[in-house]
Amino acid sequence: MNNLHNKTIFITGSSRGIGREIALRCARDGANVVITGKTVEAHPKLPGTIHSVADEVVAAGGQALAIQLDVRDEQSIQAAVGQAAAHFGGIDVLVNNASAISLTPTLQTPAKRLDLMWDVNMRATFLASQACIPHLKKAANPHILTLSPPLNMEAKWFAPHVAYAMSKFGMSMCMLGMAEEFAADGIACNCLWPKTTIATSAIEFNFPEAVLHASRKPAIVADAAHAILLRDSKTFSGLFFIDEEVLRASGVKDFEQYAVSPGGRLYLDLFVWQP
Repeated sequence: MNNLHNKTIFITGSSRGIGREIALRCARDGANVVITGKTVEAHPKLPGTIHSVADEVVAAGGQALAIQLDVRDEQSIQAAVGQAAAHFGGIDVLVNNASAISLTPTLQTPAKRLDLMWDVNMRATFLASQACIPHLKKAANPHILTLSPPLNMEAKWFAPHVAYAMSKFGMSMCMLGMAEEFAADGIACNCLWPKTTIATSAIEFNFPEAVLHASRKPAIVADAAHAILLRDSKTFSGLFFIDEEVLRASGVKDFEQYAVSPGGRLYLDLFVWQP
C-alpha cells in the first residue's frame, strides 16, 4: 500500500503532541482522521484542541471528525468508535496514543495518580482496541498501533517509577497478546517507541529544560507510524518498533531534520537508554 488515502484512522489523545502529528501525517495522504481527546477549549499552558487539530487535518488534505473523549470511560469509548465508524463507513486503523505520566518512585505515587496511569495507559488501550476490533476485522489492511515501549522485564526499567513502567508495559502486553489472538483476522497489533525523548508537553513538564532541547520533534514518531501503517497487516504483527530504526529501514538518512537542536546531543528515551 502506497498511502492512507480514504483510510479511517482513529487516534486517542490527538489534540497535541505525537497524536496531533500522526493525525497530520495521515491527513497529508488524504485519510479520514478521527481526532479524540478531552480538550475542546484552549488551555492557557497547553496549545491545541480536538477542533483546532481537525481544522489542521482538513487544511493538510484529510477529512476530520473531532470527538470529545475521556478514555477512562468505557461507554464513551464505545460511543466514539461507533460514531466514527458510522461517519466514515468503518475503521481501518487504531492508534493508541493517549497516555498519562508520573515519573515518581513508589512512596511518592498516590493511589489517584496510579489509577490515572493505569486507566489512561493500559486500560484505555485494551478498551479502545476491544471497541475497534469488530470494525477492523472488516478492513482491508487493519492495524492497531500503540505508543508503548519494547517489553523488557529487567528491574532497572521499573525501579525508578514502578507505577508508570507497569502501565506502559501493560500497553505493550496488550499488543503482544492481541497480535496472536487476532492473527487469523489479519489485524496487525504493534508497538512504537521513540529512541530519543520527544519534544512534547510531557517532556516539558516532567524533565529539565535541557532534556527538551536534547529531544527530537514529534514528526519523527509520526513518520515512523506512517511507515508502519503502510505495511501488510498480515505479515507485520506483534512487533516492538523504534522510530529511528523504522525510518532507517525505509531509507531515511537525514535525522537532523527531526532534532530540536540540530547538531546537539540527543537524550535517549526511557526504556531504551543503556546505563
